[in-house]
Amino acid sequence: MAGNVNPTVRRRRLGQELRRLREEQGMTAEEVAERLLVSQSKISRLENGRRSISPRDVRDLCAVYQVEDHRLVESLMQMARESRQQGWWHAFAELSPTYSVYIGLETDASSLRVFEPLVVPGLLQTPGYANAVISGALPEVAQDEVNSRVQVRLRRQQRLHDEENALRLWAVVDEAALRREVGGPRTMIEQLHRLAEWSLLPHVTLQVMPFSAGAHPGVNGQYTILEFPEASDSTVIYLEGGTSDLYLEKPHDVQHYSIMYEHLRAQALSPEQSRHFLVKLADEYHAG
Repeated sequence: MAGNVNPTVRRRRLGQELRRLREEQGMTAEEVAERLLVSQSKISRLENGRRSISPRDVRDLCAVYQVEDHRLVESLMQMARESRQQGWWHAFAELSPTYSVYIGLETDASSLRVFEPLVVPGLLQTPGYANAVISGALPEVAQDEVNSRVQVRLRRQQRLHDEENALRLWAVVDEAALRREVGGPRTMIEQLHRLAEWSLLPHVTLQVMPFSAGAHPGVNGQYTILEFPEASDSTVIYLEGGTSDLYLEKPHDVQHYSIMYEHLRAQALSPEQSRHFLVKLADEYHAG
């Protein structure tokens, strides 16, 4: 995110540094929590970047960790101040905290590998499709909020057209997602043609997982692998849930999902075959 401070990523980097300082002292999160009279869960959330952190929190933690380098302490406190700034997505008040965390990570990511079994990936949805799928998934939400969520989705898509900082996207989409008629035939025809067009972008790769593939490593559900330009930022596995989301960063988890994704790519139709599939399916919707 050139020229801007991404608060989500700032919190994540700050948390990693605080964890490093704690481990250098040989202390557990529970021991730190006891020293500061706070919960162990607070220390864990600060270290994984899922909770806003104040400069005072940083100062107190550095005191516990016996950090004598005043410049380092001030640098970390400045990171805490920057991590409390708001990204563009905070203008949309209806977004849940967990979704805001994901958008912050996606905004700073250099590449995404996505598997979607039920719907077209949000980054590739047309406005009509996005409106229909959000309305269907959240039937009790007012149309104004649906419209706002659609705008967030369209704003996220700008990364795909950013010549200086384009997001590298690799998406494997199950055939079920493409045959699920969302918004009616016209909406589906427009969506399928848009997918075929976007798959021609040099930084977008789209593959269809056909029904004929049978069981495959994605049958357990949707997931996204986010990778970042900075070597210090570890890869994140994102698993979307109905009421809460899960973020995995441990090396063995990242390796597990990365290997699964390689199998998905191998079993799916090739990018060229996938484009032909999309166009043919659009013709089927038109004829139907």
